[in-house]
Amino acid sequence: MRSRANFKTHPIHPMLIPFPIAFIVGAFAFDLAGLLGGGTAWWTTGGFLNIGALITGPLAGLFGFIDYLYTVPPRSSAKKRATNHGVINVAALAVLGSAWFFRDGSTWEPGWAAVGLETAAVGLVMWGGWLGGTLSFRNQIGVDHRYANAGKWAEISVDPKPGQAVTVAKSDELEVDQMKLIRLPDGKRLVLARAESGYAVFDDRCPHKGGSLAGGLMTCGTVTCPWHGSQFSVTDGAVKAGPAHSPIGTYRVEQSDGEVRLML
Repeated sequence: MRSRANFKTHPIHPMLIPFPIAFIVGAFAFDLAGLLGGGTAWWTTGGFLNIGALITGPLAGLFGFIDYLYTVPPRSSAKKRATNHGVINVAALAVLGSAWFFRDGSTWEPGWAAVGLETAAVGLVMWGGWLGGTLSFRNQIGVDHRYANAGKWAEISVDPKPGQAVTVAKSDELEVDQMKLIRLPDGKRLVLARAESGYAVFDDRCPHKGGSLAGGLMTCGTVTCPWHGSQFSVTDGAVKAGPAHSPIGTYRVEQSDGEVRLML
């Protein structure tokens, strides 16, 4: 079982993000000021800020890549957005690093080509930051939006065999209107939910844009996607409200000996 924060985003990632952004913008500003008359102290500071960005950028990217693999819903619009986000940020660091080829090796004085590359890096990192903000607030990656009485976030990884039941929870583990994420070896994700009528298992992926239903709202036997509000019956997967048009898959689940078991 993991906490909500660990599922939504690695806690170190958002703490590191401001550093490379600030260093990239600062390197550009100090180098430009140095060339416009500020002198050695300004572009020396710009050089150190450039180095700082090249150190903290990959570190922030490492934890972001962990989120990309384990947190962003697969086969979703957010996955495509996260891919673009990562590529753009890597490009920003590559462009920033190339600026060193146009900086004097002994005095660190930048040429105008170096400042031009830093300008491009600033533009790229702002673009990447906009995509990151969209991931955080529109796709709710890293945002704790748990509803009242949702309980602690829980997830489990299982490796079910065809035709064999696999235990996914204790019978009293969830209360009514609470959910639990189930990860399968092939990357597929399911949701265990407890409705008034009993336990149900269904696809974690909303067929509209691929939002994670495990991160949505569960009430009265209906799960609501947190991205665009599509609603589905947890027992038969039927669409109760759009914009989704296709139902979600549901799976057989049974209780015995104090355990909830999934059958695939």
